[in-house]
Amino acid sequence: MSSLAQEESRSISENVTWGQRKRFADGKVSMPYKHFLGYKTPFGIAQVLMEDGVPTPCGKTKWSTSTILSILGNEKYKGDALLQKTFCTDFLTKKMKVNEGEVPQYYVENSHPAIVSSEMYDLVQQELERRKDQRRQHNGTGLFSDKLICGCCGHPYGSKVWHSNDQYRRVVWRCNAKYRNQEKCTSPHLTEDEIQAAFVSAMNRLITNRKTIITDCKMLMKQLTDCTELTAEEQKLDEEMAVLSEMLRRAIEQNAHEASDQEEYNRRYDSLNERYKGLEARAEEIAVEKRRRHYLRNNLRQFIATIDKADLISEFSSEAWTALVESVTVNAKDDMRFNFRNGMSL
Repeated sequence: MSSLAQEESRSISENVTWGQRKRFADGKVSMPYKHFLGYKTPFGIAQVLMEDGVPTPCGKTKWSTSTILSILGNEKYKGDALLQKTFCTDFLTKKMKVNEGEVPQYYVENSHPAIVSSEMYDLVQQELERRKDQRRQHNGTGLFSDKLICGCCGHPYGSKVWHSNDQYRRVVWRCNAKYRNQEKCTSPHLTEDEIQAAFVSAMNRLITNRKTIITDCKMLMKQLTDCTELTAEEQKLDEEMAVLSEMLRRAIEQNAHEASDQEEYNRRYDSLNERYKGLEARAEEIAVEKRRRHYLRNNLRQFIATIDKADLISEFSSEAWTALVESVTVNAKDDMRFNFRNGMSL
């Protein structure tokens, strides 16, 4: 009797689980809105939120970087929902586990009102990926932080204070790894005035040739950021995944109501589920590539808009610096290579 009761519980659990997944696949979403919170940026913003007395999504007073990052990576803020991030591993104990591909996930677009645009969300994800790929800690404490790169060793520049306690006090930028090795880097230190003057020169060269540059940018945008084929493949994958999901549902329902060979049922279920995972993995690859192309398109659009309306400048512009510069490779005081967001270098 105990075995029969347990088998009945298992069948009920599988049907309830299928029903929930069917709701996910149909785009029917319910979620705890009280745990949503508008987001900004990581560590420094966590400090600001605590200083302002803003509670965390769960009502706590202490913010952590991990909490900020989890918010930045939460698709719900752009109005979408990734469903079944966790799942129940034991229908008796109700133990939950983070879904690492064991069961299907469902991505529902426009399931609820967004508080940030999809473009802004995608830019944030690309920026987080860019910082992760750098394999070093990102420093965002100053306008030039993480932008200046040593041409000798490849390490970033950092700000240093010279003569901090006397009248000759000044701030310079220097390779953070200059003295780490036996042979120090040959790259020079730079004052902020020198960095700004070099940018003004590079910016004016851009503006002088902007017609050609804008034409090239538009051509690049058309060639490298089109998502038509990816979107078509994505739709086809969605259709195939919906068919497999229905086949899984029927297999579970049949097994729950009819006597059947459990080994055969498990083989069929595993085969269908494996095919579903393969389609799901490809769908994720497409999503990543579409985000990359959206990021590139937004960069090019911002680049074009900035130089299109700009005049020759005589003073440094922090807005133009932020909008245009990806990085600056410093070889010497008179040899600084500006790498712009459209892919060109000067």
